[in-house]
Amino acid sequence: MSAPALRRALTTRRTGWTAAALAALICAVVLSLTVGARPVPPAEVWDALVHGASGPDAEVVTALRVPRTLIALMVGAALALAGTALQGITRNPIADPGILGISQGAGVAVVCAIAFAGVHTLTGYVWFAFAGAAVASVAVYAVASRGRGGATPVKLALGGAAINALLVSVTTAVLTTRASALDEFRFWQVGSVAGEQNAEVVRRIWPFLLAGAVLVLSVARGLDALALGEDVAKGLGQNVAAVRIVGGLGATVLTGAGVAAVGPIAFVGLAVPHIARAVVGGDHRWVLPMAALIGPVMLLVADVVGRVVVPPGEVPAGVMTALIGAPFLVVLVRRKAVAA
Repeated sequence: MSAPALRRALTTRRTGWTAAALAALICAVVLSLTVGARPVPPAEVWDALVHGASGPDAEVVTALRVPRTLIALMVGAALALAGTALQGITRNPIADPGILGISQGAGVAVVCAIAFAGVHTLTGYVWFAFAGAAVASVAVYAVASRGRGGATPVKLALGGAAINALLVSVTTAVLTTRASALDEFRFWQVGSVAGEQNAEVVRRIWPFLLAGAVLVLSVARGLDALALGEDVAKGLGQNVAAVRIVGGLGATVLTGAGVAAVGPIAFVGLAVPHIARAVVGGDHRWVLPMAALIGPVMLLVADVVGRVVVPPGEVPAGVMTALIGAPFLVVLVRRKAVAA
């Protein structure tokens, strides 16, 4: 088969998978709007959204489920984009905001804001979360870059694990000495898209998520070049330092806003980039948009499953993504071990 024919076949395959992911996202949104402690028929959802119908079902849909679904869409896409960017920047297949300590850095900052600064609003959370995520990412890179060879993928993973353990200890220390902060932090820590203030959360965080997404998408070509190695990337005319700074800043903004909004959601940033690359290949101009579609699907499905698995209660989405993601990580490690 000729090169142009191969390119056309690859483009057709990528377009098909993108359409499939978009269809899956639409189905996940429908499930999120209809399934829960109070099932709402799709026709009632349509009437509430399009025709402005009133009544108990319409109130559930418009006041609770629409903001909850929007939060899951935004945060799922944000964490997936952040994980994809971090894996590309570090050339580490197990890099994600959680494993590299960025999510925990944002969490520590939020804990300190609650315990010592008296911050109890999302606006305050966001700025503290940004600062914590940024400090954690810089600390991980500083630890990994010391010594021979610089910041290799293995050293970044080890540095992230070390910083993450330290930050968990700090969080525990603060909460044990400031019991008043424990109740507020406890629900936020497990990661949940449920909340009475979701509509306000959506209004507050979307500009940050948009800015982070633009930064990450702007370095797609640079991430492709970095995958070939630093020397090759420089030979192709890429400014490696600029790609890492812009991509890392975008990932930090996405993680900080996402964590501030719903708490630390595990494994979305780890699993989704691998799924995206498996279906569309390694071109980040396709991988990043695909990840932005798959991430919300994963988070929405986890949220829906959490609503129905132990009725009439709910299992937070962060718990469900961990249950899904932990086996994925085991499989990934086994595959890498076999490949080695």
